[in-house]
Amino acid sequence: MNIDEVIALLKQKANPAYLEGMKRFAIENTKALGIPIPELRKLARDLKKDHALALDLWDTGLHEARILASMIDDPLMVTSKQINDWVNDFNSWDICDQVCGNLFDRTPFAIEKALAFSSDNQAFIKRAGFVLMAEYSIHNKTADDKTFINFLQIIEREAWDNRNFVKKAINWALRQIGKRNQILKIEAIEIAYRISLQESKPAKWIASDALKELTKKVDLP
Repeated sequence: MNIDEVIALLKQKANPAYLEGMKRFAIENTKALGIPIPELRKLARDLKKDHALALDLWDTGLHEARILASMIDDPLMVTSKQINDWVNDFNSWDICDQVCGNLFDRTPFAIEKALAFSSDNQAFIKRAGFVLMAEYSIHNKTADDKTFINFLQIIEREAWDNRNFVKKAINWALRQIGKRNQILKIEAIEIAYRISLQESKPAKWIASDALKELTKKVDLP
């Protein structure tokens, strides 16, 4: 299927009611069609992996086309430059999260980019750094603990950021790392307590919200 055929198919799936509803979740929808994620995943399964088509889809600028691009691209064919270019195009939190979770966290550049983006001034680029940390923790089953301990140091360093899209991603990364295993749970709890001592509202929220989950007792049967 070529780019024109895919775009035509996406337009057929456009749902005006869903498009309007995107606004309630603070999703940028000026270049969107209004297609639920499950519909895009179904289409991605039919299309299979196609790096060239993914690049063409991204270049359309359409919201759903870009999410679909992240679903069909081949992580092993993604370059460092492509990651930088796409991240610079991020204009909505859901694009950021989908692209990082569907694609970027599976590339050889995941750790490198998480570190680089985590100190960027632009909100969605910085969010991408911490979403990468969270998604890498979820999807990479063989990564060593040292990688995530390094991430925790950055989480502590950046916990001051009061931008909603950034602080929520920092919190997500902290919680996901802490849920990875018992060693990292102890490390994450210690970091969360240290963050709670910072003199900033976002840091205290990040810490308290993470600690609610990481210190929650589980009732055994």
